[in-house]
Amino acid sequence: MIFLSTLLLSTLLTIALVPLFRRLAIRFSVVDQPSPRKVHSVPIPRAGGVAMALGAFIPVLFQTEIDPFLRALVVSATVIVVFGVMDDMKGLNFKIKMAAQTVAALIMIFYGGVKIASLGMLLPDGFLLPDWIAVPLTLVFMVGVINAINLSDGLDGLAGGICLLIFLCIGYLGYRSEDMIIALVAIGVVGSIFGFLRFNTYPATLFMGDAGSQFLGLVAVSLSIKLTQGNTPLSRLLPLILLGFPILDTMSVMLERIAHGRSPFMADKNHFHHKLMLRGLYHSEAVMLIYFIQAILVVSAFFLRFYSEWVLLLSYLIFSSLILLGFFLTEKSGWQLKRFSFIDKSIKGRLSFLKERQLLIVFSFRLLQMALPAILFTGCFLAVDIPSYLAWFAVGASLILLLTLIFYRKKVGAVLRVALYLLIPFVVYLSSENGATLIGITVEQIYNFSFGAIAFLAILTLKFTRRTSGFRVTPMDFLILFFALVVPNIPDPHFVGYHMGLVAAKIIVLFFTFDVLMGELRNNHTWLCLNTMGALMVVGVKGFCGL
Repeated sequence: MIFLSTLLLSTLLTIALVPLFRRLAIRFSVVDQPSPRKVHSVPIPRAGGVAMALGAFIPVLFQTEIDPFLRALVVSATVIVVFGVMDDMKGLNFKIKMAAQTVAALIMIFYGGVKIASLGMLLPDGFLLPDWIAVPLTLVFMVGVINAINLSDGLDGLAGGICLLIFLCIGYLGYRSEDMIIALVAIGVVGSIFGFLRFNTYPATLFMGDAGSQFLGLVAVSLSIKLTQGNTPLSRLLPLILLGFPILDTMSVMLERIAHGRSPFMADKNHFHHKLMLRGLYHSEAVMLIYFIQAILVVSAFFLRFYSEWVLLLSYLIFSSLILLGFFLTEKSGWQLKRFSFIDKSIKGRLSFLKERQLLIVFSFRLLQMALPAILFTGCFLAVDIPSYLAWFAVGASLILLLTLIFYRKKVGAVLRVALYLLIPFVVYLSSENGATLIGITVEQIYNFSFGAIAFLAILTLKFTRRTSGFRVTPMDFLILFFALVVPNIPDPHFVGYHMGLVAAKIIVLFFTFDVLMGELRNNHTWLCLNTMGALMVVGVKGFCGL
């Protein structure tokens, strides 16, 4: 339960802190101004990084023992965030930024025990690098990754989405390696990114700033090195696969600048995401494509985690060559993505027709409206060992909902949202613990798959809605689908009966789809309210009767 509570607390804490820091950023003019090399056209606050750092670390620090590694990580992250905020406010010289990054990395090396001492099968068996090689190598790699993640933060939701996929893999591998600190920190960061992406997905209303991107880079490289060094069967080159896309982007841009006689630290529009947009991709399309590439790397890292370092190195070189060759050929030929009139007229025209006639949204919305309460009821009936405090909460919440529905309908939406956000985590957790033994593994797999189905219905509903506010279809929906479809189906027999990743995936999908449904209901919450009251009463009765 500690992993689940960490995920939820970090998500909700980040969501709660973001508005506060956004107001402070506006008050003190900590905003990102538009410029020719940037894609936004209005000033946007850059204060998400502090909210993310606090949201990620506070739940972890309150729920686990602080060992030297975690203590060093908090101190080094504080250094990074403080100097990052100063950079967001005043624009520091790159030498000062590099000095701060170096200090943060050295703290992790000498006090956190983070050091690249082994390269596995790339060197003779059992050979460990001496400190005079290991320390500089680790320092260069850590500072390089921090800057790589920082420089990848060029489009709305890009750096956050890339890091979300990275931390999902790190958290899972940390859990499987029984390293609870790595798993907890990774899950805390995942939650904070989910909370932040609510405000940063295109079109963004908030940026993480240098404080946020450097924080993510520091934590990602520290956890990945700690995870793969020491007594572990994991490949020593796994961090290269996990962090490979931002590293390749940064290296290629810097080499390109040097080749043209410019400083490697001079900002320009030659990053991969800029080049994709120059080839004709829209903002959201470029982000989605990079998410897809990063997802391939994360899945590859999972399947190659026990392979020889030579296999991982060769795989990464092939991947890098294909990416660079693709960009070279498209630039050389002047290729542009064509928006075919046939597609615009036949396919998009028909989609527009469906949207105008509201045929598809009526189908997807009605199906979602029936399926979502059905899944909630199923979870309530499957829940076992319901504690008495949850039973009392369920009965009390149902009565409050009833009174609100009768006497104060304007507040039904707010009360309903609170009730669902408190009920869903417990129901999913209690129903997942013994679901396989109650209904059989085949039926359980169908039940698990239904979460991916309702996520798809929610995204389809968003795509064809006429609403101009609230949830809209965004690249973050790719992350939701990835989380919902991939995490529950990881081929690992250790997690057949009870899988925390599955629980987290279900909770996030239910939160997402309930928010979509409530937005589409347009304050007409009676149907959903009655269903929620019924689900609450099921939990209450089962809890009191010991069913």
